[in-house]
Amino acid sequence: MTQHAEAGTTEKTHGRIQEKVGTVISNKMQKTIVVSVVSLKKHRIYKRTYKQTKHFYAHDEENVCQIGDTVRIQETRPLSKLKRWKLVEVLKLGSGIVPVEEVLAEADPNLSAGSAEE
Repeated sequence: MTQHAEAGTTEKTHGRIQEKVGTVISNKMQKTIVVSVVSLKKHRIYKRTYKQTKHFYAHDEENVCQIGDTVRIQETRPLSKLKRWKLVEVLKLGSGIVPVEEVLAEADPNLSAGSAEE
């Protein structure tokens, strides 16, 4: 009886593995991306639907993701203090265009503040 039970359980499963689809909002860290996942929720009293946005830190081994890409991430074991997700696939490539405000802020913070006043 014990041999039959061992043969039947070849894999251990700890529940189902979650997957989420979201948009890459940051890839400034090495092998790490920040993915924004938007979900629709319904208010329990007022029954109104609203958007909830959460950010997930995901492991990107080859650094292939760019800002604006739509990606699928999968839950995994803790990889660091914040990373508990890994990149499964890139569903849709983004434009890769970084907004002008971000470029100016990185180049010279005083320059972007001066142009906003004018």
